[in-house]
Amino acid sequence: MQAYNRATIISLLAIVLMGCTIADTPNPQISLISTVSPSPTNTAIAPKPISRNLTNNRTNNLKVKLDERLVKASTSFGFNLFEQIAKQNPNKNIFISPSSVAIALSMTYNGASGETQQAIAKALDLQGIEINDVNVFNRNIQQLLANGDKNVELNIANSLWARKDIALEQNFLNKVKEFYQAEITNLDFSDSNSVNTINAWVKQQTKAKIEKIVDRINSDSLLFLINAVYFKGKWEAPFDQALTKPQPFTLIDGTKIQHPAMSRSGEYRYYDAPTFQAISLPYGSGRFSMEIFLPKPKSNLGEFQQQLNAKNWQEWSTKFIRKTGSIQLPRFKVEYETSLKETLQNLGMAIAFNPNKADFRNLATTKAYISDVKHKTFVDVNEEGTEAAAVTSVEMRVTSARPSEEPPFQMIVDRPFFFAISDRQTGTILFMGIIQNPS
Repeated sequence: MQAYNRATIISLLAIVLMGCTIADTPNPQISLISTVSPSPTNTAIAPKPISRNLTNNRTNNLKVKLDERLVKASTSFGFNLFEQIAKQNPNKNIFISPSSVAIALSMTYNGASGETQQAIAKALDLQGIEINDVNVFNRNIQQLLANGDKNVELNIANSLWARKDIALEQNFLNKVKEFYQAEITNLDFSDSNSVNTINAWVKQQTKAKIEKIVDRINSDSLLFLINAVYFKGKWEAPFDQALTKPQPFTLIDGTKIQHPAMSRSGEYRYYDAPTFQAISLPYGSGRFSMEIFLPKPKSNLGEFQQQLNAKNWQEWSTKFIRKTGSIQLPRFKVEYETSLKETLQNLGMAIAFNPNKADFRNLATTKAYISDVKHKTFVDVNEEGTEAAAVTSVEMRVTSARPSEEPPFQMIVDRPFFFAISDRQTGTILFMGIIQNPS
């Protein structure tokens, strides 16, 4: 465990035109397979890399007003996604980054058309919202997050890596560059160094947290579109390591285990509901925080999950009050991996996975469909803070305050619980998860 704490969010959207699936690749990529050779009329040009300083003026940052429809859509998508995944993974630790999945799908959304675009809009809860508004929102949210807290390092980067003879729709290229600030680079994919070039960019943007995304580039692969977000922060009030000691933790089946638990007393934003306790643990200067929801002994995590939706989340967020008390929280580290194909189909995106019906004409002249969306995450919570990472891969193929006299609260997290890492200003949920077993 490192002497400092950092969290990394990475989302990967790898699109490969006129390619075949890259086999035996630990980090799957988007693969569009084509039987038609595109003309190089819209060949991607490699300009100088776009500056990663989305904005350095915090005063200007305050003037950015987010579209409330899209704030609600983002929150709704996150909880809908989490609900579907939880149904498929009962009684297991779960950790996802809804913002990582959303930005990957938003970029894909720009390449879709007709019913396929409508289906992606349904999954992302974007019905009735113009795609330009979606892109503007994503640009604004990147600016606000990247410049949110001087005590938290949060860097956002996008890139497009194209085979030197690729032909993409110019409008798609313009949107990726304008709204997602993507660096566009042409590479000779037949050169083995192309893999190293892409992976070196990923390693640099994630401060070496993620060192490798592409194992190899297939001879028919034509394009990779990658998003990376890096977050590094410590708790506003770290836990004292001397107070960490083994404590009992009761699993869902009633089994008791001993596991290291951190302890701290202080003043926190706290909510005591009839069926659960909740606490907000801030990072840095307080804008980013982890919210922990612990079902009370008379309830359980399953019953809590039935209440877990965007509407209740918004209501609960208004009920936190500053109160003095103590928190006991297990240290935990989780690695999680899942395919989102079934989940997204259940959310209304089935047509995008259908090779005979998917329509991505706004991406390129080739006929393509999404074959899979894979999501991998990592989280490490300790006395100093949180380290977290997420990778989202879309694979595509072609068709063939209270009164002071109140007693302090006590919150002992010694049984399964839900948690989220969020930005209080924009309402963005970066991560959310369930810990059934901290070991």
